[in-house]
Formats: sequence, C-alpha cells, structure tokens
Amino acid sequence: MRIRAGIVLIKDNKVALIERHRAGLDYFVFPGGGVDEGESPEGAAIREALEELGIEIAIKQKVAEVQLGRRSRQIYFLVEQTGGEFGTGKGEEFTDSDPDHPQQGTYIPIWMPIDELPQYTNIYPADVSRLVVKSVKEGWLPDPIRTFEEPK
Repeated sequence: MRIRAGIVLIKDNKVALIERHRAGLDYFVFPGGGVDEGESPEGAAIREALEELGIEIAIKQKVAEVQLGRRSRQIYFLVEQTGGEFGTGKGEEFTDSDPDHPQQGTYIPIWMPIDELPQYTNIYPADVSRLVVKSVKEGWLPDPIRTFEEPK
C-alpha cells in the first residue's frame, strides 16, 4: 500500500495548495507526496514541503488520515513555515512538468483563502478541505480524523 504524507499550511487565513492541470483535469491538492522506504511520514512531509513549495516547516500535529480505497493511505500534518520562500520549490514536479504532456501537466503552488474552500468541488482530499474550514473556526481536534474516500 502506498503511503502519502501531506501538509496543511495556513497563513493569513489562507491555505497552501497545489493547483494541478493534468490529463485534461483541473484540480487542487494539499502539498505532499509519497513516503520513501525507510522514511517516516513526518520526514516525507518535511521533504515534500521543501521540494514542492521551497519552504522549511515544523510539524505541529497530525490532523488527518485518509484511506483511499485499498491503494493508498494519506497522512496530513498541520505545519508552520520556519524558513524558505513560498513558491520556490525545485522538486521533480517542477523540473519534469510539461503543460503540453497530458500525464505530467503543471504544479502551481497557491494560497487559497479558507473561506473560498467550500466553493470548490475539486480540492482533494475533500475531507481535509472540510476539516480546514471547520478547524479554523472551531479549533483543531487533539486527535486526527480518520476517513475513507473512494479514489478519483
């Protein structure tokens, strides 16, 4: 089973997302990626934040575990930025991206206002998007939510 580590980075009432245009689809995902062999999910989240966003982070807490069918488990961490410059990622997502190649597409780091999240049906995982909206208003739960979503 593939494990993916993702981050929830909030700043000025906005959340960091990756805008994706790939294979004729337009959607948003929370920054993150696969956990390498011998790597912890926390370590993967830290590495992916640097690769995808160009920033250094500190993990505050685990906020969600999302099971995507039988193929993938995704773990999300609430984080804070401790260094780097947002939008300067140098990971393979950027060096190998090709807007004209349908399987590669583009990765664009963005800040989306949290109050706009409910307007979108193409933010994945949807449960994490809803969690961000709720938690910003009501506070973060001490334990991560656990959800199941059918793969898209």
